[in-house]
Amino acid sequence: MSVHVVSEMAVLMRREAVQGAMARWQSHRWVLADVVPQEAGFGQAPRCLRQTDDETLWLYPGWSLELFSDDAEGYWLNLTSPTPSFFVMWRLQEDAHEEPRAVPQALSLSYHDAGRWLDAQETVENVPASPEVVARLQAFTDAFYVPEVKRRQRPQSFQGLTDRFGQPASVSTVDKRRGLGGKGAEQGADRSAMGPKEGSA
Repeated sequence: MSVHVVSEMAVLMRREAVQGAMARWQSHRWVLADVVPQEAGFGQAPRCLRQTDDETLWLYPGWSLELFSDDAEGYWLNLTSPTPSFFVMWRLQEDAHEEPRAVPQALSLSYHDAGRWLDAQETVENVPASPEVVARLQAFTDAFYVPEVKRRQRPQSFQGLTDRFGQPASVSTVDKRRGLGGKGAEQGADRSAMGPKEGSA
C-alpha cells in the first residue's frame, strides 16, 4: 500500500438557526460548511471565526488529505458520482463551560470510508470537492484503480452434480430395474424356452 498526500486542508463547521417546523424542537444545528485549502494565516489551532445570535463559524485547520492505493475503488466511486465530494465525519463535543460544538474527526475522498462511518452510526456530511482536488483524484485513480474482471459464470448444464453428501454423482438414462423388453424379460424368455425341469408335473 502506498500513501499520497494531496494537500493540506481546513474544515469549516457552522452552527445555524433551524428554519420551518423543525424549529419547534431544535433552535440550532451544526452542519459542514466547507473544506478549503490550508493557508498560512490559518495556523494549526481551531478557532471561532464568527459568532452571532443566528450563526457560529468555526475553523479547523491542518487536515492532511491523503489517498491510499488500496482504496482506489472508493475514490473511483466518488469520482464517477454526479458530484465528487469531500466526506467529513464529525462529532458533537460537549463542554461544561461552553455550548456543544461540532468537531471534525476524519476527512476523506473515499466512498468506502464514508460508508464505514455511516455503518458505525457516525455523523457524516459532504461538500463538493474543488476542481483542483478532483483533477488530482482523477490522476491517482488512473494510476492505481484496476477494475475487477467479472468471471464468466459456468452454465448450469455444465456444472458437476453432487449427492447429498457433496460427493460426485452421475445420472443414468437406463432404468436399473429394466422393465418389459429389458434384460430381465430376456432372461425370463430363456428359462421358458428350456421347458420344465425333470420330475415336474
